[in-house]
Amino acid sequence: MKKAYTKDGRLARLMKICLALPEAIQEPAGRHATFLVRKHVFAYYLNDHHGDGIVSVCCKVLPGDNEALIAAHPERFYMPAYIGPRGWVALRLDVGGLDWNEVAELVVGSYKLIAPKRLALLANPDRAKEAISLPARKNEPRRKRTGSVKK
Repeated sequence: MKKAYTKDGRLARLMKICLALPEAIQEPAGRHATFLVRKHVFAYYLNDHHGDGIVSVCCKVLPGDNEALIAAHPERFYMPAYIGPRGWVALRLDVGGLDWNEVAELVVGSYKLIAPKRLALLANPDRAKEAISLPARKNEPRRKRTGSVKK
């Protein structure tokens, strides 16, 4: 199962976007992934969550923006279970015509809402967008949580 997890190109691109942000880390969980900044979740990657057959990224948005995005583009956005009513929205990564710059904007916006103020000011949307256009480097260090975190 780990090979299928690492071969998903959508997850690889999302990882580049998320890990380009200050102090961002990733926690893998089977076919899903959680992206955190200082122990606070700013994005989820969901792959067939509870057998729904959807691949998506869930992000925090400003109050009311989730409903507006879903109403404007119901084929691309949906209300994620459990966290949707708390101001989160999901963007489908399994539909045609996906704009990765839009994904980067959504993730960076979520990061800015979740991260501490000083880190949020350092978040650069252009750097996150550049991360998806750069070719992958061999032996590139990956920032992942491995066990307990020390303060």
